[in-house]
Amino acid sequence: MQHRIIVLGAGYTGAVAAGRLARRLHRDDVAITLVTAEPDFVERVRMHQLATGQDLKARTFAEMFADTGVELRLARVTAVDADRRTVTVTADGTTEELAYDTLVYALGSGWNDQGVPGTAEHAHQIASRAGALRLRARLAALEAGQPVVVVGGGLTGLEAATEIAEARPDLTVSLVARGALGDWLSDRGRAQLRKVFGRLGITAHEHTTVTAVEAGRVRTADGTAVPAAVTVWTTGFAVHPIARATTLEVGDTGQIVVDATMRSLSHQDVYAIGDAALAPGPGDKPLRMSCASGLPAAWQAADAIAARLTRRKLPKTPIRYFNQCVSLGRRQGLIQYVTADDRSVNAVLAGRLAAGYKELVCKGAAWAVANPTLGLPSRRRRVVPETTEPHPAVEAPVRPV
Repeated sequence: MQHRIIVLGAGYTGAVAAGRLARRLHRDDVAITLVTAEPDFVERVRMHQLATGQDLKARTFAEMFADTGVELRLARVTAVDADRRTVTVTADGTTEELAYDTLVYALGSGWNDQGVPGTAEHAHQIASRAGALRLRARLAALEAGQPVVVVGGGLTGLEAATEIAEARPDLTVSLVARGALGDWLSDRGRAQLRKVFGRLGITAHEHTTVTAVEAGRVRTADGTAVPAAVTVWTTGFAVHPIARATTLEVGDTGQIVVDATMRSLSHQDVYAIGDAALAPGPGDKPLRMSCASGLPAAWQAADAIAARLTRRKLPKTPIRYFNQCVSLGRRQGLIQYVTADDRSVNAVLAGRLAAGYKELVCKGAAWAVANPTLGLPSRRRRVVPETTEPHPAVEAPVRPV
């Protein structure tokens, strides 16, 4: 019988894992199913561009996975039973239960309203394509001079604020941050960020906490009302809630706790990748939610699954960071170089060259989804039937977070 592998979610990590598994394992020995609610790939790192009226290249999964052996299942995941090894999906009003031998959980994350009153009713988000398109329509309807407030001083907030200010210089754009502007950046990085904010006319409300979002304004902890014809909420991400509803071991964030091969600590036939995984990183710090973490994690998980099924040596390439790439509109960017465990160093690349670098990174990430072995030749190996004897080559120490 074929070994049944189900991959849930077709973002950067899920799509890469499915494609890489298909190139690592013999087609006769495995049945790989990719479950996704979207018929085409969503470049999540470009949602701020989509929101400001830019059109993105369509990348259909049917074309991407043609002749790979990956079966596409257009459906929404509604439940996972990790003990019975089944997932429940819904499509066109019909519910179906799918059985698996190995599960790759890559359902990712969505926006996080942090429980702030009025956010769900009055704020826009760009954590999804649907959210970005709603914001796009709202921004297009704004008249000159109207205020736009971006809440959140992380990477997503910086990119959203600068993209909107560049695309619509007739609007009044401001950003609200809990801490100092770009406080995780180096001195040079912060100086460059302030320079770009000044050039684009963006007002930064630093050390400010938003306590409520209302129609036409946001309210802060000190009682100030900041005018906002449009509020864009970018205060981080929340993982998909399904994992927390299972018997899988999860952390406080609802992420699945995994070892260095991305395998669940509680269920050895389940792997979690991307934002869904609480995975060990350099310095024993969990990997942060990002494309920079997700793609290497997908490679690691796919190669570990293939190694275990074919009774070969497990991959041991550590996941580390090199830089943080920030687009500041289409003409400016900031590349903040970091240590392996993601701490900023006083070295940056800025300006147009940095914008070009970030664009190459975005294009490279999309290319990697369609080319999961990075253009290198791959051999589809045969699955070795399980025996009662463990194979030393596929034993890996469990490394909890």
